[in-house]
Amino acid sequence: MTRADKGLMTGAQMIVQALKDQGVEVVFGYPGGAVLPIYDAIFQQNDIRHVLVRHEQGAIHMAEGYARSTGKPGVALVTSGPGATNAVTGLTDALLDSIPLVVLSGQVPTFMIGTDGFQEADTVGITRPCTKHNWLVKDTEKLAETLHQAFHVATSGRPGPVLVDIPKDVQFGEALYSPKEKIRTHYQPKVKGDIDQITRLVEMIEKAERPVFYTGGGVINSGPAASQLLRELVEATGFPITSTLMGLGAYPASGKNWLGMLGMHGLYEANLAMHGCDLMINIGARFDDRITGRVKDFSPTSAKAHIDIDPSSINKVIRVDVPIVGDVGHVLEDLLRVWKSRGRKVNKDGLAKWWKQIAEWQAVNCLDYKNSEKTIKPQYALQRLEALTKGMDRYITTEVGQHQMWAAQFLGFEAPNRWMTSGGLGTMGYGLPASIGVQIAHPEALVINVAGEASWLMNMQEMGTAMQFRAPVKQFILNNERLGMVRQWQELLHGERYSHSWSESLPDFVKLAEAFGCKGIRCSDPKDLDDAIMEMIRYDGPVIFDCLVEKHENCFPMIPSGKPHNEMLLGEADTQGVIGAKGAVLV
Repeated sequence: MTRADKGLMTGAQMIVQALKDQGVEVVFGYPGGAVLPIYDAIFQQNDIRHVLVRHEQGAIHMAEGYARSTGKPGVALVTSGPGATNAVTGLTDALLDSIPLVVLSGQVPTFMIGTDGFQEADTVGITRPCTKHNWLVKDTEKLAETLHQAFHVATSGRPGPVLVDIPKDVQFGEALYSPKEKIRTHYQPKVKGDIDQITRLVEMIEKAERPVFYTGGGVINSGPAASQLLRELVEATGFPITSTLMGLGAYPASGKNWLGMLGMHGLYEANLAMHGCDLMINIGARFDDRITGRVKDFSPTSAKAHIDIDPSSINKVIRVDVPIVGDVGHVLEDLLRVWKSRGRKVNKDGLAKWWKQIAEWQAVNCLDYKNSEKTIKPQYALQRLEALTKGMDRYITTEVGQHQMWAAQFLGFEAPNRWMTSGGLGTMGYGLPASIGVQIAHPEALVINVAGEASWLMNMQEMGTAMQFRAPVKQFILNNERLGMVRQWQELLHGERYSHSWSESLPDFVKLAEAFGCKGIRCSDPKDLDDAIMEMIRYDGPVIFDCLVEKHENCFPMIPSGKPHNEMLLGEADTQGVIGAKGAVLV
């Protein structure tokens, strides 16, 4: 009788089988000595596609892009030592943005752990602070169960990254495989909200004169039904709605109740509504510092409700009056049901006055800028990108910096899972690999990475991955030859001392594209921009688009660090006070 007849599998075979059982279609990874048995098992099957990256950080960001755009967990495979340590930035990025990932790392054999063997690192110790949970598997018999637990933990409750560290002898060892149906788990996060607290919130909704919905990435993580319930609630109540950077698309940008993004570079009307509201309903956001500004002055006169599946997020930063722990979708369903059963009541008179006030703030047109006929303004570049791609099957990723904020301001998202960006960690180098992960998941879609040249260079090697795996991603680089956000802060907050915020040796991006074997496009004249963008869109392969933009444009609106929401800088005239010429114009 063969070992197959006995139901025995090697650990490496178990890994592949567990991935199949979990519905995994794609693994992003890079081979090394400590994971060669797994790669050998991958070679001997055709159900799971492997995408060879150029750097392990790229693997994690690709898995993030895949996960964020599909709602499924992303999977990455890295080797021991430097392979695992290279993954740390991506793991931390996913942890802060609540992205479900399962990362498999190789490890030296169990009998060598602690001997400083070749490519040994304490991967579990290193990654404990940057994962939702991690495991070191020392027994092949426990491997399959651990893998199934990993997927459950990554995707349940508040999603996040998990890591399974697998010694090489465990991969070679043999044991009986445990299917996922036989696995019992003790991790069962609460998904239904407390009905008394929900009813209390409904009572506040009925009386509020100046309400606002403050939404975040938790709405998107909850799934499409949550976004649909949110839209129904907004339309039924008539309340205004704003969103964090991570929540864009949960409510459509074309919706009549949409105030735009809030926060440090959020819209004037969104931030002023948050500051002046009498009822703030936080749905799936975590009161991060980019939103709150100076905490003691954050929305000082409002009653606050917070709906979040992560109990540790409740009252962590801002004390709230109505805490509701539960999955956004379940809570919104109960909230709507209770509100409808009580007669669908809102304070119509108060709401009418509130919308009148909001209309006055909207009339300020805070995104207005002085355009140029000679130089491409970055805002104009994104306005034209939006106009020429609107209505297409489009996904947007970004790098991190000024371009990221302009993209959030000028691109409109009508549906969830169409916007992939690094929010909590602000990871430069995220966008290019993330765009490849999105494209692998949606091969027929238009995937555009809005980038700055400095951020893009951090993981530019992944263009090799895009070429090898025929991922026709479009890299739309707003090239100001500066570390734009760093330069802006140096101008406004550090006496215009521009310490190392530019590079004097940037590559020729068109020639770089040609070196990778893809298409390069350069545009510096506003008159040529539309044609150049259309050339990028129509090309059937990867494109690096070098869009030369105004070098010293600042991103407004802006809440200076440590200021409250009602102290916003709206444009260049306001900045003089910040750098000492006169008092800033505060609103």
